[in-house]
This record gives sequence, structure tokens and C-alpha cells, in this order.
Amino acid sequence: MSIRNLHALFRPGSVAVIGASEQPYTVGAHVLSNLLAAGYGGAIHTVNPKYCVVRGLPCHPDVASLPQAPDLAVICTPAATVPALIEQLGAKGTKAAVVLSAGLSAAAPGGGTLRDAMLRAARPYLLRILGPNCLGLLVPGLGLNASFAPAMALRGHLAFVSQSGALATAVLDWSNSCNIGFSHFITLGDSADVDLGDVLDYLADSADANAILLYVESVTVARKFMSAARRAARNKPVVIVKSGRVAEGARAAATHTGALAGSDIVYDAAIRRAGMLRVDTTDALFDAVETLARARPLRGDRLAILTNGGGAGVMATDALVRGGGTLATLDPATIEALNAVLPGTWSHGNPVDIVGDAPVNRYVDAIEILLRDRGSDAVLFIHAPTAIVPSEDIAVAMQPHIVGSSRNVFSSWLGGDAILHARKRFRRAGISTYDTPEQAVGAFLDAVEYRRNQRLLMETPSTDAGPPAGDTAKARAVVAGVLSAGRAMLTDDEAKAVLSAYGIPVVRSEIAGDAGQAATRAAALGYPVALKILSSAISHKSDVGGVALDLESDEQVREAADAMLRRVAQLRPDAPVQGFIVQKMLRRPQAHELIVGASVDPVFGPIVLFGQGGTAVEVVADRSVGLVPLNEPLARDMVSRTRVSALLAGYRDRPAIDHAALYRVLIQVSRLMCDIPQIVSLDINPLLADAAGVIAVDARVSVAQYAGLASDRLSILPYPVELEERMQWGDGTILIRPARPEDEALYTRFLAALTPDDLRRRFFGLIGQLQQRDLARMAQLDYDREMAFLAVRKDAAGADQIIGEARAVADPDKASAEFALMVRSDCKNRGLGTLLLARLVRYCTGQGIGVLGGIVMADNDAMLEVARRCGFSAEPHGMGSEVRVLLALNGDEDRAAPAAPLATNPTNPTTAARTAHIG
Repeated sequence: MSIRNLHALFRPGSVAVIGASEQPYTVGAHVLSNLLAAGYGGAIHTVNPKYCVVRGLPCHPDVASLPQAPDLAVICTPAATVPALIEQLGAKGTKAAVVLSAGLSAAAPGGGTLRDAMLRAARPYLLRILGPNCLGLLVPGLGLNASFAPAMALRGHLAFVSQSGALATAVLDWSNSCNIGFSHFITLGDSADVDLGDVLDYLADSADANAILLYVESVTVARKFMSAARRAARNKPVVIVKSGRVAEGARAAATHTGALAGSDIVYDAAIRRAGMLRVDTTDALFDAVETLARARPLRGDRLAILTNGGGAGVMATDALVRGGGTLATLDPATIEALNAVLPGTWSHGNPVDIVGDAPVNRYVDAIEILLRDRGSDAVLFIHAPTAIVPSEDIAVAMQPHIVGSSRNVFSSWLGGDAILHARKRFRRAGISTYDTPEQAVGAFLDAVEYRRNQRLLMETPSTDAGPPAGDTAKARAVVAGVLSAGRAMLTDDEAKAVLSAYGIPVVRSEIAGDAGQAATRAAALGYPVALKILSSAISHKSDVGGVALDLESDEQVREAADAMLRRVAQLRPDAPVQGFIVQKMLRRPQAHELIVGASVDPVFGPIVLFGQGGTAVEVVADRSVGLVPLNEPLARDMVSRTRVSALLAGYRDRPAIDHAALYRVLIQVSRLMCDIPQIVSLDINPLLADAAGVIAVDARVSVAQYAGLASDRLSILPYPVELEERMQWGDGTILIRPARPEDEALYTRFLAALTPDDLRRRFFGLIGQLQQRDLARMAQLDYDREMAFLAVRKDAAGADQIIGEARAVADPDKASAEFALMVRSDCKNRGLGTLLLARLVRYCTGQGIGVLGGIVMADNDAMLEVARRCGFSAEPHGMGSEVRVLLALNGDEDRAAPAAPLATNPTNPTTAARTAHIG
């Protein structure tokens, strides 16, 4: 749904326990006991017809008898009673309920399930439901324990959200023993209404939660989850444990890529795309939070190791290399400086072993030198206790040097009682400390991965628009012809026709009906040639001996064709053979065999795969996956996550491949999957890549009928090119189009052309130079929830320039949206603002948004007039210095109340839709 009424769930002013009891070992008794013991300051009501008083509180026989509508109800009664209770609570005015009851999948008297009946009862009242079948929720800052958890959570600034109640109780017990506190502790249960996306949207804006920890078993509504996760991850660290790492085994599929559908590697790709960090255990979950909370901005992935024992350094190095990290190569100046302060027996490299007899000053000298080293990005300090000097003395001496540095330092004090005070001193100083070198290295690698995911989330593609759009009509015609013929697989020539329509280079092929025709086609192409079996029932030709290479004559072609027919008859007697594919042999001896593919994941929709190709692709299992749509930075990141990427950079006498050509193929395959929803899966294997470019040798495409919109199956919406529109303005035309990530540089020039007063009106205050992250956020839209229409024209040099922007950010359920308007200062008072706002209104109306609103400074007469011309009403807002303008777009009265205005901070992801300004 959305965050609507979630304040009643997470910040209730009053709570009612439905089914409260004094009977020991019942849920109703335990929930009420928890609520009273936690120190909740709001009103507490109880409902149970069996009691007049429960735990000293008046007990009411039913919901209607309550003296007031509770903000939050906690339902502890049997499943069959839940739908009626929800109806009664909604009628009373309650806005949220925690349903602890299990068993709502049972049949309801009126048909359907009890779960369905519960949701029907809640819908007219917009009553939000957490659960059913959940442990409940805890908000320690409010003293709210609306759960049957065995203990209360400590107060802190971490939000924990779990799809497993059992795991949540274990985490709660463990965190209390470790003195770890929470702002929110939430279990979702069956997520009938409030789901992971809703909670992420709420926590993204919560000032109480500095970081969000997730335990996830599955995602159901991928687009909603991705939108909420990306929004939250732009605001604060989000760390996730996703269960189900181990694959259940390979499934038969028409394409190699199709076998990945539903696999954990797709969840990995989604988590990275959202800018979150994935870890494997709950221990690692809290380690990662400590790391991200304490860490300074990480410059790179090169780690220097400082230790007083060689064995510990070796253990750390092993863990670093196993985890894919980089052991720093120390700068020669660093080696020279260390030589001057360390004994001659030191390690003379990284790890830096300062020897076990080191006095305090040796530690200080070594850490000072490493913190200045130009060859490393972070330092891991490992100490084993010795009798030479107390560990705490070392900590006291090193602490000011570490705290005063901009470099990240991770530490591991090995041992027990001997190092406790040193470890505590480092922790109090905000220095990340771990029990073992492996833990510390894991934390460093987590920080590296988080930095990489965050940079990818905010990275701006090059201003080059990338590959041209494909010939969608041509590709669709091929696919339509296959489907009309009742086939699910494209032939080789059909598949290559589709790829060619999207600008992907393909090997020329000829189709032959029999061995004689194959020899004739081969002679026309010129020898040597490759011959392949053509059968609509055989996807992997090499499995049946259906591939012959380097054939040099007509006779060899005929012999190979006859041999293939015999093998197919023996191995696949059921497979019809339509003939043969004849290809000119490519002579590219330094080319790499790669695979590029695509398939449709049942949760996240279309994905693109890249990896090492050839016939052993499953055995090698060197692959990376990305969600569509892709751009150049995303394609580059996909390639870099494979082992083969190191070879593609060139080695020995083998030059680097044309990486730009490879990225273009990945982007075009992504576009193909966005444009043509009938494509189920696709393999290009092998895709040959060398310094001269790339070329598809073999391709397989499977298709199926599809009745919905192409965008329906996407978890992230692509750039909506169909919204581009040329419009008359003044004495010429301008292009009105959505903003796209490549516009960051245009935004920089646009904002520079605004006067200080116009900037003040836009951002409701004076702002300085916006950082790259802020500009990137303005250009990178979640097209499912946001839209920014730009007015673009050419300058004197023929380059694009932004002269105006109209932006809207919608609630997740699109009940309302906030808009903002900017016009370049030298283009004001010429009707551009009215044109842009009218275009935005038209778009929001088509999206089903209920109310469009904005806040205008009271002295901004021009903006108020534009809003009036576009049909907005106006009302005072705040202390009288602001005016709120509103326009009802769609007539659902339940959705008519506008959401609260969004934050004014220009660096906030939603800033651009907070204020209105015009010229």
C-alpha cells in the first residue's frame, strides 16, 4: 500500500490489547504484560468479554465499548475472530492493528480465506495491518512493546525488520546481551498488508533510525521493494541478510540464462542495485553496522596490515584474498620510512610485522607512516598481547593518531582479559574493533562492497547517449511471426535478425534444407565453414553432436551433415530436423568466448547475464547478473564482477578487448527485454570479443504470448522515451522530456544560471554549491514514483541546455504527490512555467495520482498566478510566510487528503518536490 497511517502503527498515542488476559502462558497475557512493563506513556485499553478488570485496567466487553478509538490495536484472539474485529476497529476510528493470530489462510464463512476477509474489512477505513502470524513490534524510544517477545529491546538507533519471528527473538536475546539498542524492532509475519516495502519507506525518513537491518526470506512485490530499498539506501545504511544462498540444483531450461530464474544470484543483483549491503549471518549484520556507522568515507579497496605477529598477518591476508580484496602494495617512500624506525628483522612489506618485542613508540611510528601511505586506502591493526608492554598502553598511545586521521583503521585485539581494556578504549574512541583478524577483514570487505554499491547507486553515466535505440518494430515482427506459427523458439536466423535489429553484430549464416544444399551454401560463403544442426526441439546443439567446425570442402560438409543426422536420430529421435545452419568460420584467434543472456526472474522480472562463454559455461560458472534497465556504469560493473574480466583487460601478447562494444551489447539486450515482453529468455553464446569489437556467433531466443504492458514485468522502470514531446514556446520549439541520469552536467549549468533569489525561493533558503551526490540524485529518478519534466533547447554551440524543470514525487500508493517548479532566471515571464506545470498535471492525472500539491513562498506572486491558471486552490501554510497550493486530479475521496509536505533539505532525495518556484 504505502506509508499512509503507519504513524499510528509506529508512534501510537494509545493502544488497545484485544484478547487481553490474566490467564498464564497466553498470548493476550504476555502482550499486556510486555506493554505495561516497557513503560509505554500512552493510554492502554483492554478488550475481553470474560473480564471486567485485567492487570488493574478496566476491561471492555467489545471494541464498541472502548471510551475512545485507539490508534493501535494488538489482536491476540483466534483467527476466526479477526475479520469482524478489524471491521469494528475501523468503524471505531482505529488506524492500525498488529495481528498476532495465525491460521488466517483457513476458509472464511462467506468464501475466500480469513485473510481475504480481514483485508476487505480494513480497506474502507485505510486501517493498516502488521501481520498476521507475527511476533509484533517494539519501539523502545516510546516504551512500546506490542509483542509477545521474551524481552524488551534496548533503546538505540538501529531499526531491525524481520520476516521471521523465531529469528527475531534470537536476535533480540543476543543484542540485549551485547548491549545493542534499537529504534524499531519489527516482525512482518505474513505481510498481508504492511510489507517490507512499506516499512522501508517509513524508516527511510525516520530520524530515530540511523541504519536499517533486514532479515529477508522472500520478496513478493519487486517494484515496490526496489523503489523503497533504493530510497532508504540513499538516506542511510541498509544491511540485509537474505536466506537461501544455496541453490537447489540446476533446472532444465531452453537457454543457459533461463536456468537462473529464481536463483539467489538474482537477489544479489537486486540488493546491489538498491545500494544495500548483503551479509550472510546475523553476526556479520551487526559487524557491518558497526563498520558503516564508524567508518569514514572509504577511498578504495587497498588494505595495509600492521601487526606484531607474522601469523596473524598471514591469517588476515588469506581472508582478504579469499574475499576478493586487494592487499596494498606499499609506496616506496613508505618502505623507506618504515626502515628508519623498525628493526632490520621487520617484514619489509605488507603485512607490516613490527616484531613481537615492539615498544609503544614502534607502534606509534608505524601507524603514523601507514596512515600517510599513498599505496593503501585503509589500515588493519592486529595486536597479540605480549609481556613487553601492556595492551592498554599501546591503545592509549595510538588512539589520537588514528582518531586524527582521515584514513579508516580497522582493529583486532587478539586474546581475552589481557586486551579487554585496550579494546574498550578503542571502541569508546569510535575505532572499529573486532575479535579476530578474519572478522576485521570481513568488515573491511563489507565497507568496500557498500562503497561500491553506493557509488553505483549514484554514479552518472557518460553524457554520450549510448547505443541508438533498436528497430523495435522489426524485432517485434520477427517474434510475432514465430508466435503465430505456434513456436516457442526462434530459429538461428530469426534470433540473429532480432539481435541485428538492435545493432548487435552477428555472424552471417545461411540455412540449408539438406546435406547437398549445405555444401552449396558453404561453397558460396567460402571455406572454411561451420555446420550446425537446425532443429526447433534442440536448444544446445553440442549435446547431440550437432556442431562441426573448420570444414574445408563440399565433401566434408556433406559427411558432417550425414553424421549429424545419424547422431540426432540416435540421441533425440523425437526431435524434428529442419535442416542445417552454415556459417563462415571466423578467424579471430585472440578473441574471448563470452556469454550474454537474458531471462525473466519470477520475482524481479527481466535480468541480463554476462560471463565466460563456450560449451562449458555451466561448469565454469563465471557469471554476473544485473536487473534491467542497464546503462554503461551498470554494464561495466557487471563485467567487473566476473573472473574473466581480468583477462579481458589484456595479458601477455593478448590485447584488451573493445570494452565499449561489449557494454553496448549488454545495454541493447537490456533494451530488448524492456521493449519486447514476449521474449522469455535469450542466449548469445559464444559472443566473441577482442580488440576489434564483438560478434555474436550463436544465439537462442525463446518466446511466449504476453498480454500485459511491457513495463508490467519490470522491477525498475526504464527511461520513458515515449514521454518526449516537442512543444511550441515563444518563437521556436523546445523539447519537453523526462530527466535522465546523464543530465547531471546539465543540471549543474542550469542551477548556475539561477539568481540567488531564485535559488532561495526554490529551496526555501540560501544554499551553497550542491555536491555531486545531490546533483546525481536530481537526475536519477525512480520513474515509478517520480517525474521531472525538463524544458531543453540548444545553445549557440548546439549543445543541450535546461531552461526549466517541473518535478513531482508521489506517495507509494499515489494518493498524493508534491510538485516543484524551476525556470531559468533569464527565461522567466514568458509562459514556460505554465507550460511545464500543465504538462506535469497531465502526466500525474494519467498516473492516477489523487492530489497534486506544493508549497510556495507567500511573496512569490508569479508562482501563485501560474498555479491559479493551472487550476490549483491556495491556502495559508505554516506561519503565514508560505502558501500551500492543491489540485485534485482523480476523484477517490479516500485518497483526497494530501500527504505531509516533504523535507526542504536540498540534499534529501525528495527535496526537489518540496517547494515551488516560478519565473
